[in-house]
Amino acid sequence: MILSIWRYAHLLLALISSLFLLILSITGVILAYDAVEENTNAYRSDGLDTISVSQTISIIKDRYPEVIELSIDKQSRVYLDALDAESEAVKGYIDPRSGMLLGPVAKKSDFIQWTTTLHRSLFLHETGRIVVGVVSFLLLLITLTGILLIVKRQQGWRHFFKKVHRDFFAQYFHVVSGRLMLIPVLMISLTGTYLFLSRTGILNKTEAVQEYDLEERTEEEWIDNQLAPADFPIFQDIRLDEVERIEFPFLEDDPEEYFILTLADRQITVHQLSGELVSETRYAYAAVWEKLSLDLHTGQTNRVWAIVLGLGALNILFFIYSGFVITFRRTGTKIKNKYRADNAEIILLYGSENGSTLAMANRVHKQLLDQGERAFMTNIDQYGSFPKARELVFFTCTYGLGEAPSNAKKFEQRLAAYPQQQPVGFSVLGFGSTSYPDFCAYAHQVDAMLAAQPWARRTVALHTVNDKSTADIAAWAHEWSKETLVTLATAESIYATAQPRLQELEVISKTDISGDQDPVFQVVLKPKKRSRITSGDLIAIYPDNDAKERFYSIACIQGNIQLIVKLHPNGLGSGYLHHLQVGNHISARLLANAHFHLPKKAKQIAMIANGTGIAPFLGMVAANKRKRAIQLYVGFRSKTPSNEGYAAFANEQIAQQQLAGYHVAYSREENSQYVLDLIRRDSNYFGALLRDGGVIMICGALQMQRDVEAILETILANAGTNNLEYYRSKGQLLTDCY
Repeated sequence: MILSIWRYAHLLLALISSLFLLILSITGVILAYDAVEENTNAYRSDGLDTISVSQTISIIKDRYPEVIELSIDKQSRVYLDALDAESEAVKGYIDPRSGMLLGPVAKKSDFIQWTTTLHRSLFLHETGRIVVGVVSFLLLLITLTGILLIVKRQQGWRHFFKKVHRDFFAQYFHVVSGRLMLIPVLMISLTGTYLFLSRTGILNKTEAVQEYDLEERTEEEWIDNQLAPADFPIFQDIRLDEVERIEFPFLEDDPEEYFILTLADRQITVHQLSGELVSETRYAYAAVWEKLSLDLHTGQTNRVWAIVLGLGALNILFFIYSGFVITFRRTGTKIKNKYRADNAEIILLYGSENGSTLAMANRVHKQLLDQGERAFMTNIDQYGSFPKARELVFFTCTYGLGEAPSNAKKFEQRLAAYPQQQPVGFSVLGFGSTSYPDFCAYAHQVDAMLAAQPWARRTVALHTVNDKSTADIAAWAHEWSKETLVTLATAESIYATAQPRLQELEVISKTDISGDQDPVFQVVLKPKKRSRITSGDLIAIYPDNDAKERFYSIACIQGNIQLIVKLHPNGLGSGYLHHLQVGNHISARLLANAHFHLPKKAKQIAMIANGTGIAPFLGMVAANKRKRAIQLYVGFRSKTPSNEGYAAFANEQIAQQQLAGYHVAYSREENSQYVLDLIRRDSNYFGALLRDGGVIMICGALQMQRDVEAILETILANAGTNNLEYYRSKGQLLTDCY
């Protein structure tokens, strides 16, 4: 319930403010660029914190007979308004050390002035300022609710910056860029809100004024005892970087005329003849914070911060776009029910977060309607009494830590409140990703709750779908059709999303498998276009030119993609690759697999593989130009030409100091060994490796990964150190297994 409130609040706030945010973001990007330009101005003076006010006043008074005002702007440029010896006006930037005029003040272009006015008030004067302030506050609320939604999605604050599971581009980038741009966007909204509150008088800015009693003197006594401004102690103590503006006396030698210095937190009035403090006005904290907020909001004081603010404003534009795409995906699937709930025989109930589960349920619903079945579909929270139902089918994802999605929160209560009055079959299809620990946890809960009902009879066992696998969905459809005698399509392409854009690659090398006991071969592909890929990334191929894809971990050597493939009988992907010939072209998708790249900082790395899992490690070793200590552990069934080729490659790399050691086990040769035996043998090495900050990488069969992790747990337990999960959380255990 709380999650739904935050989500709808986030959406509602975005809908209300989107048009204004669009305007403010575009103008914000332009003004950020202008701030960067301002910060690169050649008239900037460095070292203002080493120059006293007395030094500068002495210099400019010698050069200019009459000085009206001196000011220092946000870009550390010193501006002078004075008259020279010929009574000609001097207005421009000066060098505070010499008093030399550097150049005139460049007037803001009409476009920048127009943009500034639009950004501040939308050309609506005071009304516009209020609108902009309210929108800034709404942006602050959007940011805060967005943070809470990310925390919920990532299963707690501890996992806030962990890898984000990718459903589709807009959703993925919305979350990832939201985390990256969190500070800039939060700062933009927070400072914008504060400026609004301050300038509308909501915040108290009452100043504290203190008057100082000066000794009464005649005008002649003042003149006879006067000090030069350069000798004023207060001017000697104040540095130029503390000053915003100095107003000079209008009439010299007049005891009623004063220096007025505006500093960051106060304004002081100084007697022009004695240098005594006449009065001091301390600004309220609200006014000081207003100045700081203005600096942070505009980026005028720092070029790098101005760039960051510009990126933040640019990102808000993408937030608006991606947010609406997410909303459309979530609500875009329209349910067309031909039958009512009270006369339908097959009831489909869905629990969906981003709309993908709903879309899949809707495909099944359309198939049933096309066949003339009396089917009805609704979300799980609308579960009720279905007097004609003979089958209930639940499609549900899992949210957070094994929780129900937002439209399935009431199911447990409604299940108890609406028992069916006739025997009804049920089946549950869960959607999720095995990259999350609570894979399909809520689907298991729904299945258990239904199994406990006296009126419910199981039609098929609980099925789970990993990463929208069309094979998993088709397998469920086959089982359900067999049990209910209601036909559902079992072709995977029926349940596939749109096929992604593919890249063309050319086969430039391929080995044969003849003579090998293990039917393994190697394929080298050259991308037609330059790609940012590295060893450990993935390639997806589409053998039948449909949604069925097969993934392979790759080695990237000299810009080419190297695959090591085991030929399986009737294997779809391996058979397709095996029939390729040099010169053939294929269409494939290259996917970044950043969590399984060669670690940049680790000084020691242990690589563990079995069979074709060695492929990415060959590329990583070849790329080890920094000559870090890499130990490669591999396991094969038997000695084959391919495996002997790996050994020859390893020896070459050892000679070049790009590989520290190569350890191989053969399970079907004399003195049979598994790669697990090698790890047990070198248990001291693996324990020390993790303790010293090294990284272990595993690639190959999933069962091998589990066995290796079990051995590593034992090694760590015997050594009395942290468990394996501790090192995994620190990025010292990387896996890519299948």
